[in-house]
Amino acid sequence: MMKIDSQSIIQASFDTAFSVLQEFLANEKNLKAVDQFAQHIAETLEKGGKAISCGNGGSMCDAMHFAEELTGRFRSDRKSLAAIAIADPSHITCTANDYGFDSVFSRYVEGVGKAGDLLLGLSTSGNSENIIKAVESAKAEGIYTVGLLGKSGGKLKDMVDLAIVVPADTSDRIQEIHIKIIHIVIETVEKLMGLA
Repeated sequence: MMKIDSQSIIQASFDTAFSVLQEFLANEKNLKAVDQFAQHIAETLEKGGKAISCGNGGSMCDAMHFAEELTGRFRSDRKSLAAIAIADPSHITCTANDYGFDSVFSRYVEGVGKAGDLLLGLSTSGNSENIIKAVESAKAEGIYTVGLLGKSGGKLKDMVDLAIVVPADTSDRIQEIHIKIIHIVIETVEKLMGLA
């Protein structure tokens, strides 16, 4: 093992993570967008719609985390809320084999989504082709679209109905803010719906 000052590396990483969060919070538009996200989810669920989420790699894990916090529980017991993460391996491998990886999310949205639902697409670059196609499918169905994005927001920034962009350069720092947003939004949704 190399002899390095690992404690300094760890401190620098925490400092960077803290500065990304500070930069995100310093822009009031971001707080308003997070509030809009929570309001739209609560409205969607109260009207009988569902939240559908998708992402690649770590963003898929965050999409799954988002859905399970709604269907399972967050901080306290309450009724299950309608949410699905597009993460079924049989669907993904079947669709990727037959139509290509770019269609793995859009095909699911076509089959399961309906007007009155909400689609959350997570992409740290904002340029993931399969998320772009999912958003296009959602719009064709009359589904409200939200993007949790990173860097400059990429192509998705101007495609989704609501873009929340974390202005960082690396996926790990972006995803750290995405999961904070997800937790805060779910906490807010439960309060808006009188469930907490």
